[in-house]
Amino acid sequence: MAEESLLDQLKESVQYIRNMSKMRPRVGITLGSGLSGFVKGVNVETIIPYKDIPHFSPSAVDGHPGNMILGRVGETPLVVLQGRVHYYEGHSMERVVYPTRVIAQLGIEKLILTNAAGGLDPNMKPGDLMLISDHINLMGTNPLIGPNISALGLRFPDMTAAYDRELIEIAATILRRRKICHSVGVYCGVTGPTYETAAEVRYLHMIGGHAVGMSTVPENIAAKHMGLRVLGVSCISNLATGLSNNSITHDEVKETAARVEKDFTDFLVELISGL
Repeated sequence: MAEESLLDQLKESVQYIRNMSKMRPRVGITLGSGLSGFVKGVNVETIIPYKDIPHFSPSAVDGHPGNMILGRVGETPLVVLQGRVHYYEGHSMERVVYPTRVIAQLGIEKLILTNAAGGLDPNMKPGDLMLISDHINLMGTNPLIGPNISALGLRFPDMTAAYDRELIEIAATILRRRKICHSVGVYCGVTGPTYETAAEVRYLHMIGGHAVGMSTVPENIAAKHMGLRVLGVSCISNLATGLSNNSITHDEVKETAARVEKDFTDFLVELISGL
């Protein structure tokens, strides 16, 4: 897509949202599979279905309602992406990261990316949280491939601190105080939609991964390109293939997320209130 065309589309999307709400969010959050219940902790001002926002692609995956929500947590104004689209749905990387770019243009400074992920560490349990310290991009592509759009960011963004260290420490402090089982580790981003084979799981663990999922990495790259501070949080929904005797299903992912919904929501509410 030509630079002018993408910038025009972003401008049109942002203008539509601003016509619907005068709120100026400071924090953005993307909710992953089964985690949309977080919005119960938000003082909601405006709900905008993705299908109504120019150039947005509605999510077709169960557990991703597909709404943009503007509201407050405490005194903090925020914008919530209640669900995402994925590369495996057949979207281009540009479409996958388009909502991230839109909420960045709304003026947020910090972005919290959440997901449901498979645990690669046998010591993990379904329902644990993992704060993402770094990622490994195994998707075979990158949302910044093509001519650089200098109005959005630099040609070669630095990824030394892809996930903000200060935000990780703030989040870890809250999780420790709330006695929520968690770890800090590396997220492996793969295309899906198949779950990984046992051999792939052994490989991912061997190269330094602690959790694996089918999202987050492209959004992080796009967000860092635009200068945002990013925190990543994985809900460990299952142990990856070969680490348990159970087959993996999307229903299991949603069920685990529902089970930890209250702890997850309370944690995020406290975190965002302090930002």
